[in-house]
Amino acid sequence: MAILTVEDLYKSYRKGFIPRQQTVLNGVNFTLQPGTITGFLGANGAGKTTTMKCVLGLAQFHQGKVSFFEGQPLNQEVKNRIGFLPERPYFYEYLTGEEFLKFYGQLSLKMTRFDLQQRITNLLELVGLTEARHRRLRAYSKGMLQKIGFAQALVHRPDLVILDEPVSGLDPDGRMAIAELIKQVASEGAAVFFSSHLMHDTEKLCQNLIILRSGKVMYEGAMDLFLEKMGISIEIIYFENNQKKSLREDNIDSAQRKIKILMGQGASILEVRQNRKSLEEAFVQTALRGSAA
Repeated sequence: MAILTVEDLYKSYRKGFIPRQQTVLNGVNFTLQPGTITGFLGANGAGKTTTMKCVLGLAQFHQGKVSFFEGQPLNQEVKNRIGFLPERPYFYEYLTGEEFLKFYGQLSLKMTRFDLQQRITNLLELVGLTEARHRRLRAYSKGMLQKIGFAQALVHRPDLVILDEPVSGLDPDGRMAIAELIKQVASEGAAVFFSSHLMHDTEKLCQNLIILRSGKVMYEGAMDLFLEKMGISIEIIYFENNQKKSLREDNIDSAQRKIKILMGQGASILEVRQNRKSLEEAFVQTALRGSAA
């Protein structure tokens, strides 16, 4: 069962002192399945946030179709099943962390008062804000606000979670905590869809990728398959002139030739490793340089 289906999405803006039509989304297509974590990648201005806004009804698209849960439109029932954390969320600073979550939890109309209180207590513990639950949001740090915003997106147990830069402003411990929570949400059957510029975290977390370039999807599918398609490199680690050195070759044949040359020069080969490209390297090649996988 598809959680979200986006078909041929087009969106344009009129920009400039002399307004000119500028295409932001140019036929975007993708599908999200339950229980999956999908990274939404692209350079600044690629159309990621615009896509999310169109999906959520926060911006109007000019052509295409967005459907949820096997064909439903974005109605109130569907909205109650979606959790969203925008890139720049607004916080009611006079509320405490607990009051903030209670306010948004009551909007979902899905839980009793007791169940909501239990859910808030569990979420505050999961994001590491139990001791700050009675502190007003104006006293929260940027990282703490990001965590409480993430908890808000999950308070009503949504089936689709959309996160725009969810780990922005977090330290390594905070990013790890959020990553574990994202995994838990997906393990319970929800589809998690998030954008990020932190490739290392995305590579460790995602099963699937959607890569956007200039409003077009350059790749949609499994992350492992994407990295395999981007090719491998052979790393040769050797010892020469009392120094440990390394070099990379693009294929096995060239690596074998290089090894013979090194051995002929008296070098000692310590290790030969086959490496696939990192997500960051593959992303630069696909999203910034335009080479489709």
